[in-house]
Amino acid sequence: MHIDLNCDLGEGCANDAELLKHVSSANIACGGHAGDETTMRDTVRMALSCGVAIGAHPGFCDREGFGRREISMSPLEAGKLVEEQFYNLQRITREEGGEVRHIKLHGALYNMAARDTRLARGIVRVLRHMTPVPLLVCPPKSALESTARSEFQIATAAEVFADRGYKQDGSLIPRSSPGAVIDDPQIAADRILHLMKTGCLKTNDGNELKLRAETVCIHGDSPGALEFTLHFRQVLAGNGVTVKPFARDANRNPTGRPIPG
Repeated sequence: MHIDLNCDLGEGCANDAELLKHVSSANIACGGHAGDETTMRDTVRMALSCGVAIGAHPGFCDREGFGRREISMSPLEAGKLVEEQFYNLQRITREEGGEVRHIKLHGALYNMAARDTRLARGIVRVLRHMTPVPLLVCPPKSALESTARSEFQIATAAEVFADRGYKQDGSLIPRSSPGAVIDDPQIAADRILHLMKTGCLKTNDGNELKLRAETVCIHGDSPGALEFTLHFRQVLAGNGVTVKPFARDANRNPTGRPIPG
């Protein structure tokens, strides 16, 4: 078995260089909730040196709230925000000899687009005009995933979070609520192994949620993120799971046609 392990990086945390040695994909903050020209370039260089797939991690321009506060925005405005941040990172990545391979929204923007089809449509519409078209990392069974695949024929990679608790409807437990963050890497790894073997993720209330995943996220800004990742990887390896980037066309659209780009 194998799985992609992605991490949100370039957000001002001290462990990025070490974390990049243990993940297969990096979602790099590109100037919205965090990041600037220097941090983007430094993180891109480190990712390239580690052979890690590079992705854009755009979010609301809300540094005080770290992009985790919901902001009212029209679909057109959201699309422009994502487009601008993606191209900032793409320019830097190309200057360093790489390519932005995927895109994953950050924080509140990620959660809002996952449930709001209009907002998802405004964001996904701009992705199809990017060259090459980036693969979209998004929650399974979300408005974001269905809009990308069915309406715009854009490849997606379904994501679950190793270090976050889930409700029975598939949404994340709000960070302000008990059980939102899982800080025990053994528990996190056991949950992901169970998901890979059964197709079901255990929720915090003890039930099981049928999901699929092409990629698993660990938050790079969490306290103890490096130690968490090391233990998590050890448990996966001990159970025969290898970590490698998801396929470029991780989840083709329902028509079976190749994804453009």
